[in-house]
Amino acid sequence: MHTGGNEHRNIQTGHEWLNRFGWNARAESSFAEQSREGMFPARITADHGQKYKIVSERGEGWAELSGRQKYELEERSAFPAVGDWVLLRYLTETAPDGMIHGLLPRSSRISRRSAGTVPVEQLIAVNVDLLLLVAALNHDFNLRRLERYLVMAWNSGANPVILLSKADLAEDPEAIIAAVEAIAPGVPVIAVSAKENQGREQLEALLKPGLTIAMTGSSGAGKSTILNWLCGEELQATTEVREDDSRGRHTTTHRELFPLPQGAVMIDTPGMRELQLWEDEDGGWAEAFADIEKLAADCRFKDCRHEQEAGCAVLAAIRNGELERKRLDNYRRTERELKYQHAKENQRKRSQHRTGGKKELRRDKGAQRRRYELEPMD
Repeated sequence: MHTGGNEHRNIQTGHEWLNRFGWNARAESSFAEQSREGMFPARITADHGQKYKIVSERGEGWAELSGRQKYELEERSAFPAVGDWVLLRYLTETAPDGMIHGLLPRSSRISRRSAGTVPVEQLIAVNVDLLLLVAALNHDFNLRRLERYLVMAWNSGANPVILLSKADLAEDPEAIIAAVEAIAPGVPVIAVSAKENQGREQLEALLKPGLTIAMTGSSGAGKSTILNWLCGEELQATTEVREDDSRGRHTTTHRELFPLPQGAVMIDTPGMRELQLWEDEDGGWAEAFADIEKLAADCRFKDCRHEQEAGCAVLAAIRNGELERKRLDNYRRTERELKYQHAKENQRKRSQHRTGGKKELRRDKGAQRRRYELEPMD
């Protein structure tokens, strides 16, 4: 790093800030490779549109993208997101605020398809090590929805953990845990209840220093309650869910990163009413349905659609009770969705190429950015 004299002492003290917010050997190595004179590492802790809340060696501050970065970045997903490590140039010799001149390589990216007819990637969080898929054990619990979250998780590059919240509301939590484990082989499943202080020890065992953990799930799943429970203070406001349908309204309105007393950092995200999947570049769909993929390998025909073909091992598993029909239906549904989305994205790129590509995107950057700032998190 670029140090000297009194600045060196400030940075050494400031490293305590970076360490609190997930600074680790991977980030340090990336910064050493990418850094330039006068640049310092900082992390995006919240995205407020044109401005980003950051933490750096000088503590907490605010930053904006440099004009050159705004001009050069082509896609919204290339803009800084919560969890990003960035190259920062301070505005003054003492202030913590600065301008962002680049992003360090991302180790993972949790994303979904944005709402609307044009297929666009919407980042939820980046550089996440563990992704907690939070599902409440109330009337809103849905295995099929959880399967969709697993597709997103396996695509992200983060390791998924299923967190079954509000376990005190379940009549038979063990049966639900068994059903979840059946659709997510090898994925840790933890039942917790902040109200009853249940499952805390299992969850805290994951919160190791240097790790970045994110929570995602439906509205009313209890993500903010879990964050407050782990921190021992009310960092995020919470509301009660409706008793008649177990649904809640958005309490968390934006994504934000918080340091935990256990040593890890956690990104809380707004609840989703609906999860539209993004491209399946990393094989997340096949990973989420690994049991069906394994069965399909034994089908008589390699192009078996598992509909009515003779010698279909998948249909045989349904007949003998090894596989649930609804799981196969969701397997097909998500496959069709991802193929359609991929085709639309390819069509958009071809059209973009014909109309000038980068120039067209840059000319519409202001309108594009305003649209994303106003777009709600479903």
